[in-house]
Amino acid sequence: MKLVFAGTPEVAVPALDALIASERHAVVAVVTRPDAPAGRGRRLVASPVAQRAEEAGIEVLKPAKPRDEDFLARLREIGPDCCPVVAYGALLPKTALGVPVHGWVNLHFSLLPAWRGAAPVQHAVMAGDEMTGAATFQIEEGLDSGPVYGVITEHVRPTDTSGDLLTRLAFAGAGLLSATMDGIEDGSLVPVAQPADGISLAPKITVEGARVEWADPALRVDRVVRACTPAPGAWTLFRGERLKLVQATPTPDVTGPAPGELSVGKNTVHVGTGSHAVELLWVQPQGKKPMRAADWARGVRIAPGERLGTADVG
Repeated sequence: MKLVFAGTPEVAVPALDALIASERHAVVAVVTRPDAPAGRGRRLVASPVAQRAEEAGIEVLKPAKPRDEDFLARLREIGPDCCPVVAYGALLPKTALGVPVHGWVNLHFSLLPAWRGAAPVQHAVMAGDEMTGAATFQIEEGLDSGPVYGVITEHVRPTDTSGDLLTRLAFAGAGLLSATMDGIEDGSLVPVAQPADGISLAPKITVEGARVEWADPALRVDRVVRACTPAPGAWTLFRGERLKLVQATPTPDVTGPAPGELSVGKNTVHVGTGSHAVELLWVQPQGKKPMRAADWARGVRIAPGERLGTADVG
C-alpha cells in the first residue's frame, strides 16, 4: 500500500522505521508537527519523525493545522491507501479522515477502551496497572473510540517509569502497526468495535498534576514519581523553590518521619509520607543538573525537622 505516516516525537520513530523497512508498503510522505523551539538558544528544530523521514528521502509535510487547505490538497494529490498514525499530536478533521482509501489507523499505547487520551502510559503507571499494551484502531471523530484491528500486551514492571514502559511499547507496537497494515491490505483484518464498558480517560498530565502530596501513602508517591518520569517531572517544594524528584523508592521498613519531613543519614535521604517512608535517590534542584539525593542533602545542610512540600524557607 501507499502510506502517508503521521507522527511527531521520538516514540513514533520505531513504527516509521518498521514501515520504511516493509517490503509490502511504501511510505511516500510523512505528516508531522511544525518545527518547534528547543534548547537554550530556542532555535527551531524539526521533530524526530521529520528528521528520520528527511534522512530516508521521504517528503515531509508540516501543516500548522491538518485542516489547512494546502495540506489537504497535497494529501489528495498523493492519494494514500492508508495513513498510519503514532503520536501525531493534532486532531484530524473529517475532511482529512476521508482522503485515504482505508482511512487513518492509529497506534495507541493502551488496551482500549482503557486510557483513551494523550497520556495513556503515564496514567497506567499512576493507577498501578499490572498489565497494559498497545492497540491499532481506525480513527474516527470521537476520542480514541474507533474500532480496533489488533492488540499486544505488556507487563508493567514494579520499577517502570513511564519512559521505560513507553520505550518498550514503541518497539513492540511498531511490529503491531506493520502487521495491521499487512492485514488491511490483504483483507484479513476487520476492525472490531470497542466495548461500551471499561472506558477510562488519560488526559495530559500538567505540571501541577505532577506535584507530590506527601500526605499520600508511599505507594501513591512512588507511582506519581515513576509516572511523571521523564515528563513532566514529579516535583515538590524545598525552601520555596521547586525540587524535581528524579528517582525515589518506597522503604516499607522505615516508618517515620512525618509526612514531608526529611530524615538524612550518612548516605540516605528519607521522606515521610502518609504511610511508610520513601527514599530519595536522585533529585534535581531548580536551575541545576540531576544529582544524588545524598549529595544534595549534604550541600543544602538540612535542618532537623525540615520538610518538603511547603513554601517556607528553612
